[in-house]
Amino acid sequence: MTERLYYTSDALECTARLKSCTEQADGRYAVVLDRTLFHPQGGGQPADAGFINDIKVESVIQQEDDVIHLLAQPLAAEEVTLKIEADSRALHSQLHSAGHMIGYAGEQYGWQPVKAHHWPGEGRITFNAGENAILPESEAILALINSWKAAALARIVEFKAGRRNVRFGELPAYGCGGTHIPTLAALGEVVISNIKIKKGQLIIHYSVQ
Repeated sequence: MTERLYYTSDALECTARLKSCTEQADGRYAVVLDRTLFHPQGGGQPADAGFINDIKVESVIQQEDDVIHLLAQPLAAEEVTLKIEADSRALHSQLHSAGHMIGYAGEQYGWQPVKAHHWPGEGRITFNAGENAILPESEAILALINSWKAAALARIVEFKAGRRNVRFGELPAYGCGGTHIPTLAALGEVVISNIKIKKGQLIIHYSVQ
């Protein structure tokens, strides 16, 4: 099992021990470490970019309880250094946190978030209608988000029954394995590009600047 340091740490660099390095059919090498800062692709979030021992990490995936780092070259050293690319991590964390804020705002209008996609240029949150759901205006959603941002609500990570939950301030917790900004003061400007109803679901498209 790979220890996922990004669950509780915002560090962008650390050392780890090599567990295995296996050549794949495509010529790349699947590297498993005892611990990692790299978020794998999944949960609506892209994989982190970065380097292991100055070798570019081309992809990061989850395989059962392990995180697999795919590299073009093999690793031989028993101890390795991991470095996360800071700009892409910051953007992914802003997008994921903004998605949670849109989820909270949608709930204020009777909608329940059921699906999220936090990719750059493709951000969207999908909701199912609850009782008395009404179609919110983008200005109203952004007003709520900006009030939470102005309060600089802090990220809080909790583990219950083996499940990781993330919330900001006293807002509700969402079960989540992704990366998030430490406080909403770092959220940036949330832009809502489209709100629509499709097959009875509310879909809000968004980005962060």
